[in-house]
Amino acid sequence: MKFETLFQQQNALPSIPKVVQEVIESFNNDSVSIEEISKKLSADQVISAKLLRLANSSYYHASRSVGTVDDAVLMLGFMTVRTLVVSSGLTGGFKSMPGIDLKQFWRYSLHTAVVAKWLAKQTHGNSDFAFTVGLMHAIGQLVMHAGMPEEALQVDKIAGTLDARRSGVERNSFGYDFYDVGAELAKRWRFPDTFSMTIKACAEPLVQQSFEPIAGIVHIAAWRARAAENGFTPEELEATLPVDVLQKLGLKPELILNDMPPMNELSAGLEDLLN
Repeated sequence: MKFETLFQQQNALPSIPKVVQEVIESFNNDSVSIEEISKKLSADQVISAKLLRLANSSYYHASRSVGTVDDAVLMLGFMTVRTLVVSSGLTGGFKSMPGIDLKQFWRYSLHTAVVAKWLAKQTHGNSDFAFTVGLMHAIGQLVMHAGMPEEALQVDKIAGTLDARRSGVERNSFGYDFYDVGAELAKRWRFPDTFSMTIKACAEPLVQQSFEPIAGIVHIAAWRARAAENGFTPEELEATLPVDVLQKLGLKPELILNDMPPMNELSAGLEDLLN
């Protein structure tokens, strides 16, 4: 199926709540205030309940109980709230679909996001941006399975959704891959251009005209999350580590092989995003 045709399919694009669309658009507005965002979030019962659960979760170690959306926004910070709201909107936007275990898909995506956030902090990069791109990087797979299920299931037979060869097989079959689809989706949802460009660059961060560090970080984070899902041994981790991307980022292999906290520790308290 041609790239443009995919986006014309009725089932391909998920519906996301109006408040999430407004929060996405606020990424482009430097003058938007915390009060404005809080007001919009308070009007959506599902998202405000999720936000309060997250603010009170073990992940954020709140010193006191957070009881209002205003308090949650003040405690978590503007960028984190935007990231969590978008994450919540994305995970709720797709229902069941053939060929994808959605629970596994979002767990893998969340693990990519938390590893990307941790790595971004090690490189003094924008950790919220890394988290959001990490969470969104594979969303093109959902669009492809929803919009062209038969073609996507044929690719599944060669390389599953968590197979490192997946994007290459898609490019050979269709002339584009799930990173291209995810980048286009980010554009259509009016994310800032940097989101779209970074998602697209995650597949092969070293062959881009200019190296985007967050794309390199998400590339490594996706490898680590796939390895966790596939139960890699320490030897398999060492053998498959994207050393060239790590070097470009100025990071040592030991950082991710030995120093990184366990995945369940990095994502503790964020599982609410998956429900």
